[in-house]
Amino acid sequence: MSPLPAASPQSLIRKAPAAAVKAAVEAHGRYLKGLPGGRRATLAYLDLSHFELDGADLSEADLTGALLAGASLRGAVLDRAVLYGADLRDADLRGARLTRVDMRGAYLRGANLSGADLSGCDLREGLTAVQDGAEGFRLLHHAEDGAGLDYALLKGAKMSGAQMSGAFARAADLTDADLSGATLSGARLNNATMNRVDLSGAEIFGADLSGALLRRAVMTGVDTSGANLEDADLAEVLRAPPPLIYVDDQPLHELLEAHEAFCASGGAKGRAANIPQVDFRPLRRLKGRKLSGLAAPGAILFGMDLEGVELQGANLVGADLRGANLRKADLRGARLADADLARADLSGAKLGPLVIGEGRALRADLTRATLRGANLSGASAARARLIGADLSRANLAGCDLRGAELPEGFVPPKG
Repeated sequence: MSPLPAASPQSLIRKAPAAAVKAAVEAHGRYLKGLPGGRRATLAYLDLSHFELDGADLSEADLTGALLAGASLRGAVLDRAVLYGADLRDADLRGARLTRVDMRGAYLRGANLSGADLSGCDLREGLTAVQDGAEGFRLLHHAEDGAGLDYALLKGAKMSGAQMSGAFARAADLTDADLSGATLSGARLNNATMNRVDLSGAEIFGADLSGALLRRAVMTGVDTSGANLEDADLAEVLRAPPPLIYVDDQPLHELLEAHEAFCASGGAKGRAANIPQVDFRPLRRLKGRKLSGLAAPGAILFGMDLEGVELQGANLVGADLRGANLRKADLRGARLADADLARADLSGAKLGPLVIGEGRALRADLTRATLRGANLSGASAARARLIGADLSRANLAGCDLRGAELPEGFVPPKG
């Protein structure tokens, strides 16, 4: 294996021969599997700019201060790696996994982290001191304008529990990102695009969100009193619901019980529920409930547990189902036009036609539905209407789309 170069006294950043880097990555793979000849990759302060490392498994690797500007790391695995002070400007990290990575002081200006998993990542400020024989200690700077996520693309990124105190993310695009439980104290997010971002339980005291776009952001359990929200767009922000929901002076849970009785008795008992624009979140879960034909257009079901729920033929037009658990849910013939299902788990769900008589069937209607980052693996969506739907970053592995009306220009994955 070609050895990696030693650092010269003049420069901390070392040139990296492609063969040596390849050998180091391969040896690291053996190290992760506990195989003979394995060795943890130490790629600290190497010039890896514009390297192609797509899909590489560099979990736990040491990339301290590495120069990765313009590098391609699409789909790479970097869990628990050290990227302290690394230069990742303009790097392609789409779909990469960076859970619990030390990225303090990392420079990510213009990087594309769309769909990446940065859960528990440390993105706080950090400085690297370099010993210089002539000048003593000096600070390592990859760029004159410092570190941060300015202008980075983080659409749909998972950043729950991330540490971003004092971080710079000015004009970054965090559309649909999950920042639940993140620490953003003192972060600079001015003019950032944060539409539909999930900030549930996030700490934003001292954060600068001036001029930020926060349309339809989720801000449950967030104290905004200590943040700068001057000129921020907070239209349709989703905040915590009241502890109990009443519809025409009747508790919501009683209405659903009556609807279930109506379904179970074939209409002999109970009453069918017609409850538009209702916030279901106080119920917390509807797992396994039998709610066929429920009329709840515009409902708020954000983040709820609906695993195995029966909603055949239900009217959920325009409903907010972001991040909902709909595993193995029965949605045959359901009306979900304009519904928001971003990041929802629909694995194994039934989205095919609902037979309503001899030669007659209702098709599931997801026209213009938002399914960005949704998990549809193993789902049955035969003949479903998906005209104008947004399926970007959706997991469609094993999804049955036979006869489905798909968005114009969309090509379903093979297999």
